Amino acid sequence: MDGKKRINVKQGLKVKIVLKQDQRSGKLTEGIVKNILTNSPTHPHGIKVRTTTGDVGRVQEIL
Repeated sequence: MDGKKRINVKQGLKVKIVLKQDQRSGKLTEGIVKNILTNSPTHPHGIKVRTTTGDVGRVQEIL
């Protein structure tokens, strides 16, 4: 599924996100969505979320 569309991202989903400090390297961090931080229906770099561990990043993959 596409992490660029807000409709696809829901609380409790397992996702891979890219953290701000990892944007250059492209390193992905796995987590479970706690909050959706992006208000717009789409975002070209991925919907910004907070995971249950407190990490904030943009969704690259929905698992």
